[in-house]
Amino acid sequence: MSTILQTDIWASFQQANGHQVFQAQGPGWRYLATLEGDWKGRYLYTPYGPEADSPQAFEAALAHLKQVAAQNKCWFVRIEPTNSAIWGQQDPADFLASRGMLLSPRQVQPSHTQVIDLTLSEEEILKGFSATNRNLHRNIHKKGVTFEKSQNPEDISILLKYLQATAQRAGFNRQQDAYLTKVAQVLMPADAAALFIARLDGEPIGASLIYDSEDTRVYAHAATSFEHRKLQVGSPLLSQIIFDAKAKGLTSMDLFGIAPDDDPKHEWAGFTKFKKSFGGQSVTYPGTWDLPVSAAGYKAYQALRAGREGAAQAKIYGQEQLLPQAKETLGKLRAKLGR
Repeated sequence: MSTILQTDIWASFQQANGHQVFQAQGPGWRYLATLEGDWKGRYLYTPYGPEADSPQAFEAALAHLKQVAAQNKCWFVRIEPTNSAIWGQQDPADFLASRGMLLSPRQVQPSHTQVIDLTLSEEEILKGFSATNRNLHRNIHKKGVTFEKSQNPEDISILLKYLQATAQRAGFNRQQDAYLTKVAQVLMPADAAALFIARLDGEPIGASLIYDSEDTRVYAHAATSFEHRKLQVGSPLLSQIIFDAKAKGLTSMDLFGIAPDDDPKHEWAGFTKFKKSFGGQSVTYPGTWDLPVSAAGYKAYQALRAGREGAAQAKIYGQEQLLPQAKETLGKLRAKLGR
């Protein structure tokens, strides 16, 4: 199962979005990485990468990443390997830790997701749906709802409208308009992204943005009209996306992000219940890990992060200044770094 986050078109998008991108490959491995951070923690980040087909290939990729990171004065490399061929029968956390990696304080891409096997027949895929989802898939057209697939970048405005309304109503952070607009401009003409639009009597009532790699579709962003919530259009919108991916010849549908262990208190609990109602299998990755390039630099990064968290806690508890320990740590580190 491939990821769009390690493709040439994603590199083009990152460059269009102002990022410096590094790509390299060797026998059994390859990676795409972006230069992230600033003086508080400059690092290379390889989303869902590096890609490797054996432990030896993975170590070769890491060696190359460390070399590039050092050349660009980075303190560490942030990685997210997903291929189990890398660690084999070993526990992935033990495998990574034994090679000097530390679990990152910031988990970036989802480490738990739900994947539907698109090599199954349509009837087999439908059997994995809940009864409600099957009914909506088969009968939503009777209520005047139609679906359209668009690769016109200008149509992203439909999704942005409903994302904004949903974020305001539910009180969550969402991807910014400029980012998603750039995604549409770069990826849609390359057939690496598409917008699926739900319409009621011809008027848009919801939309979902998807990403396609060579064999996998990712359900990335979706929002629907609150006014028409009784139609439950989000469900047949996703079923259209699933069966369109199968018709395109893709082999996996990644619903992208679920709560670990079906945790009912997790912030993604509602999304998880919805996504699992379409069947498929739950998949777990090792998560986001950091490989220090400079031991002193990485310790400084950890201390600076702790200082920022202390500052955030100070604000929560109504304090006007940093917690004393965090303030002292930040002062010493800034003096050391000449800032």
